[in-house]
Amino acid sequence: MRIGIAADHGGFELKQKIAAALKAAGYQVEDFGAFVEEEHDDYPDFVLPMARAVADGNVERGIAVCGSGVGASVVANKVPGVRAGLIADGFSAHQGVEDDDMNVICLGGRVIAFNLAWEFVQTFLAAKFTGYERHKRRLDKVAAAEREVGVHAHDS
Repeated sequence: MRIGIAADHGGFELKQKIAAALKAAGYQVEDFGAFVEEEHDDYPDFVLPMARAVADGNVERGIAVCGSGVGASVVANKVPGVRAGLIADGFSAHQGVEDDDMNVICLGGRVIAFNLAWEFVQTFLAAKFTGYERHKRRLDKVAAAEREVGVHAHDS
């Protein structure tokens, strides 16, 4: 599985550790940066290219890390086709994939230790979308909302 990973300064250290663990576990990792810890960098500069790669199918799943995980989640979800979730528990790490076809996990580099983050990442990557009718119906509504927003964005 090919995994995209991105972080700003707030998630840099955790991203580095997760990327190394992914490679050791045999995953192909595409690192979208940051490549150096720069206190004044901006999470959209790294998370948006990674999220676009997920939406385009260039990577199968994504991992976004910032200080709290909130900003990474906000910006990742601006990309149509991305279903990102800020994860702070094991249940949501798999349920988000199984029910909501989550394709980007967001983590807070300043609020979660590596061991727990790695557990959530492994759970996320092992999970599969169930494809149940009710879940597909809900995702169709999400996709329709994305299209509607795109149409209305061009009205102004």
